Amino acid sequence: MIKQLSLYSTSHCHLCELAYSLVMEMANCIALEIIDIADDETLLAQYELRIPVLQRKDTKTELNWPFGEKDIQKFLK
Repeated sequence: MIKQLSLYSTSHCHLCELAYSLVMEMANCIALEIIDIADDETLLAQYELRIPVLQRKDTKTELNWPFGEKDIQKFLK
């Protein structure tokens, strides 16, 4: 079953790029939506100090940085 995830991030964020790369290594079981927080004041206030953040669309649970491949696998179970 493919998991639907959102990645809260912004451009020119090296940690966000790293998080994206980690998630894309698992691309066969993940559908990823990238959400840029820069243009939304509410999202910016909520995530600006926490990005990158992964969110499961089914449960709305979040995985805050720092995370690695094993953390993502556990998050998806």
